[in-house]
Formats: sequence, C-alpha cells, structure tokens
Amino acid sequence: MFSGSLRGRLLWWLLLPLAAFVSISGAISFHFAQATADLVQDNALQSSMRIIGEDIDWDNGSVSIQVPPAALELFESPEQDSVFYRVEASGHRLLAGTPDLPLPAHLSDSPTLYATHLDDGRSARAVAYVRQLYDSGRNEEVIVAVAKTEGSRDAMLWRLLRPQLSSEVLTLVLAVVFVYLGLTFELLPLMKVKDDVADRNALQLEPIRVARLHVELRPIVDAINQCIARMGQQAATQRQFISDAAHQLRTPLALLLAQIQFARQRDNRDLPLAEALAGMHKSSRKLTTLTNKLLLLAQAESAAPSDAGERIDLSALIAGVLEELIAFAQARDIDLGAELEDGLYVRGDEALSAALVTNLVDNALRYTQAGGRVTVQTQRRDEMAIVRVIDNGPGLSAEARERVFERFYRGSNHADGTGLGLPIVREIAHRQGGTVSLGPGEGGAGLVVAVAMRLWMGQLDDWADALRGQQKE
Repeated sequence: MFSGSLRGRLLWWLLLPLAAFVSISGAISFHFAQATADLVQDNALQSSMRIIGEDIDWDNGSVSIQVPPAALELFESPEQDSVFYRVEASGHRLLAGTPDLPLPAHLSDSPTLYATHLDDGRSARAVAYVRQLYDSGRNEEVIVAVAKTEGSRDAMLWRLLRPQLSSEVLTLVLAVVFVYLGLTFELLPLMKVKDDVADRNALQLEPIRVARLHVELRPIVDAINQCIARMGQQAATQRQFISDAAHQLRTPLALLLAQIQFARQRDNRDLPLAEALAGMHKSSRKLTTLTNKLLLLAQAESAAPSDAGERIDLSALIAGVLEELIAFAQARDIDLGAELEDGLYVRGDEALSAALVTNLVDNALRYTQAGGRVTVQTQRRDEMAIVRVIDNGPGLSAEARERVFERFYRGSNHADGTGLGLPIVREIAHRQGGTVSLGPGEGGAGLVVAVAMRLWMGQLDDWADALRGQQKE
C-alpha cells in the first residue's frame, strides 16, 4: 500500500504502535466501564433484596410478606428495564413474586450474584440469599431473589465508555493528521532536492545545495554531488577534447583548402583530375564548416549559465549578421529581409548571440529552395525580446521538429548542412537564459524558429552587475 512512498511508510510505522496502544487502552477502558456498571447494578439489586427480606415476618404463626414500593423504585430508569423478584418459603411455597425466576444452584445466607436468562430469552442480572426466620422455637428458611434486565446496565456501560473511546479515537485521528503534516514539513528539504535535480538540463552539473538538509540525508546528497562532480569532470574533458581537436584541425584544414584552390586554378586539362579536385574542395569546405561548428558548440557548452552579460543592440547585431550572409542568400536566389524593432537591447554575450543569429539565418537559407524567402523579425514581449526567422521552405514534420535539436540530425538530405545549427542555437539560448521554439509558417508552409532572449533592464541590470562585482571582490 505504501511501498512507493517514504512518507506513507514512516506514517505506517508511527501509527501502527499508536493504533495498538489505542486498542489496548480501549479494551482496558471497556473492562473498567463494565466493572463499574456491574457494580452499580449489583449494589441496587442487593439493596432491593435487603429491603424485601427485611419486610418478611410472622403473621399468626405463618410467614408473610408485604413488598414495599421502595424496593422496586430503586430500579427506575429511562431504559424501562423489567424487574422480577421471588420470595419462597420452605416446601417451595411462593410468598410473593414470579415463580419462574431461576435460582442459583447454591444458596446461603450471604448474597449470591449470578446471571440468568428469562423465559422470553432476555438476559438478566440477579441476586439471591436465604433468610432464617425464628418464632417460638420454629425455624423457617425464606429464599429472596431479585432480578433485573440489563438495559440500564448496558446504557451505563456505554455512557462510561463513550467519552473514553471518543477521546482515544480523536487522539488517533489527531495523531494521523499531525504526523502526516509533520512528515510533509520535514520532507520538504528532500522535495526541494528532488526539484533541484528534476529542473536541471542535461548539462547543468552544479552540486546540489545541502542547506537545511537533515543530517541523515546529507551523506546521500554528498554522494550524488560526488557523482555529479565526476560527470562534470568527464563532460569538461570531452568538451575540451572537442575544442582542442577543432583548434588543431582548423589550421591544416585551412592549408588543405588553400592548396586545393591553388591546384584548381592551375591549367589542368585532365578532366577526371579536375573533377577530383572539385570534389576535394567541396569536401574540405564541409569539413572546415563542421570543425567550426564543433568548436562553436564546445564554446557554448563550456560557457557557464549566468545572469551576467553585456548590453547588446539586437537590431544592430542582426543587421551585421545579415550583411555577412547576403552574398550567400543571393547565390541561392533567396530574398533575405528583416523587420527589426528599434531600441531593442538584450543581455548576453555578444559573440555567442551573433553566433546564435548566424546559425538561425544560415540554417534557414540552406534549407529554403531557390527563389524562396527568409525574413528575420524582432518583437518585444514583457521582459523578453523575440527573434523570429521565417522561411517559406519545405518546413518540418511534427516528428522532425521533435528531433531537430539532436546533434547531427538533419530534417532533409537535400541541403548542404551539418546537423549542428539548431543544437548550437538552443545551447547558446539556454546558456543565456532564453528559449527556442519551432512552428509551422503561415498557412502551414515553411518554418518559424522563435528565440526568446532576455531584455536589458537598464539601471536594474547595472545595479545587479555592480552587486555581483562587489561580491566577487
């Protein structure tokens, strides 16, 4: 029942002994309430028996009795119990009462208490004794028995027991509530640790905070932090390897590309050789682009997520990127335009932000057909600046939009791409506190890539930067 919940299991182990205690306490309370009710009823029976027995006397040489009303008034109760009595002289001569009232097996001059059943099946509590009467040397034994049904006795039992049971059940309920609330409150730090881990992205490898964490849980969190540290070290090593490899490859690739270009410029009448040189030139350019993309991705991943950043004129940055890419757009016969909002400043790293916009536009230009259209738009929304790159190309299916941020995944094999453009865009956006989303273009044609970037908040951001600088000092 509680196998999947630590709170439930702790609650079970706390409430199990408490429930056992309440059950034992209830049984003890029932025993004492029963004893009290029996004692009260037995005392009333004995009092009635004595009153009846004291009114037995001799009358003209024979035993007679007048049962006084007070003997039966003792049993008046709202439960309207039935009262029976039996007064019998020697020789089973009935002097008064009910002849069918059962008597105990053994009688004496001391009161004998016993339980009995009446002819109608009802249970009753009874008392009986033998009184010795003497007159002129004569001795007469008279049996006096009084019985009463147990309605008032049972009512008294529950009147005594109900407050005890109510208080014990209330105690158990309050214990359940307070223990549950206490466990919930005490497990909040553990829930915060869970949320801290669940809200992280795959590359966020900072240690888990252990502030206000229970002593028993700190070794677990310390072990997780050690594992995170090892993973972070391994990831940093891999990123450094990629960065170093990309750096080492850039120079020989540049030389190789220059040599191939030089060879192609030579007068070469060997057509197969010319075609081979053209293929080598194309492949070396692809390899150079891929190396640069890998280096940029490694730089984006190695940049620590931070609120710090510089003030960037977004419109000027996009205009600069478009100037660099206009020749590529004209070569592909694509109409490259912009709809930029003036006075839009964002917060971040200018080089990475430029790389983000460059990859967005470059990706749209590569996958849009000749004669198509690519438009870059900016818009202010609350505290974010939205950059949209809209094309009227073939677009992406819903399945492809889910996978397009995977490294080296390409939505189409007809374009000359590396499969790293959008992963780089998402990585840079996340590192600078932004988000990336994809959607179909107008009328379902093309693709719209929207990047939300944090606006520069003016004096507030200046104060924040100054405060961070003081903290570092």
